[in-house]
Amino acid sequence: MPDALDATPYDALLLLSFGGPEGPDDVVPFLENVTRGRGIPKERLKEVGQHYFLFGGVSPINEQNRALLDALRKDFAEHGLDLPVHWGNRNWAPYLTDTLRELAADGRRRVLVLATSAYASYSGCRQYRENLADALAALKAEGLEPPRVDKLRHYFNHPGFVEPMIDGVLRALADLPEDVRDGAHLAFTTHSIPTAAADTSGPAEAHGDGGAYVAQHLEVARLIADAVRERTGVDHPWQLVYQSRSGAPHIPWLEPDICDHLEERHAAGAPAVVMAPIGFVSDHMEVLYDLDTEAATRAAELGLPVRRAATVGADPRFAAAVRELVLERSAVERGETVTPCALGALGPSHHLCPAGCCPARAPRPAAAGADSPYA
Repeated sequence: MPDALDATPYDALLLLSFGGPEGPDDVVPFLENVTRGRGIPKERLKEVGQHYFLFGGVSPINEQNRALLDALRKDFAEHGLDLPVHWGNRNWAPYLTDTLRELAADGRRRVLVLATSAYASYSGCRQYRENLADALAALKAEGLEPPRVDKLRHYFNHPGFVEPMIDGVLRALADLPEDVRDGAHLAFTTHSIPTAAADTSGPAEAHGDGGAYVAQHLEVARLIADAVRERTGVDHPWQLVYQSRSGAPHIPWLEPDICDHLEERHAAGAPAVVMAPIGFVSDHMEVLYDLDTEAATRAAELGLPVRRAATVGADPRFAAAVRELVLERSAVERGETVTPCALGALGPSHHLCPAGCCPARAPRPAAAGADSPYA
């Protein structure tokens, strides 16, 4: 039906991501953007940047976002969804403020935002909403009329996000030697965050031990493990583990770390491990370094066979899921009754982040939520 692909009242979709350097000369300026306000010396940033220099100073995230943009535009065109797709980053070109300025200049008045983070957390949701508020404030200061922005709901349990990860785990298992395949353990990995941030993630009613952040990841891990068992007939032991810790050592962060987990699994006699980075949309630097380099090296030292499952990336099923999320939110804004698509027991996430959801470390305006100053 024609109205099935109606994105009204929205006139643009904005892909909002982290950004990354695209050459050696970009690395330190990029890290300065990431750490602005923390007073970290340039020499220390050069040390941190070694991860990027190992890969020629290029983060793969920008190219992966370009691939996702292409996939979204292709899917929208093939299904008759007339909605332009734009891209803006938090920490590197194309910058979010520049993209919103272009959208405002083009007369775009209602913009939907797809963040490349599927789960509830301060850094994965609230901070992006703060970035949006900062950008909108900058446009207002320039005398421009900023568009209204709304953020698509968390999509961690949407079939178009989960199914590609199931296939990724199945392919990784199939790539293991046959004599260790059935006994392989599954390590579902995501970005470690401070336990205090995890405990306050999601709406206030979800706050507690691990908050929505841990609960959502555990749900996705269970969905994948159950699907693997159903499709292979093998019940693989699994655990949610963490990677990419970057905070001060005296602050508690979510554990166990993937490298510690590999050591523990090896000591317990696990014949192999599949690492599945369910917390990441694409194979960006933290996947390439923390898993493919650091964790893989540790496993080789232990003599433990490991494989790493692919992330969702620009999988056509994910692009289709985004289209469905766009149409779903558009219908909600028009006051229509919709049945959001979600797998598992947690159900679909909220469309509008409530006040107190993933609270900021310090009070700052955040757009695209119930407490937005730009409603």
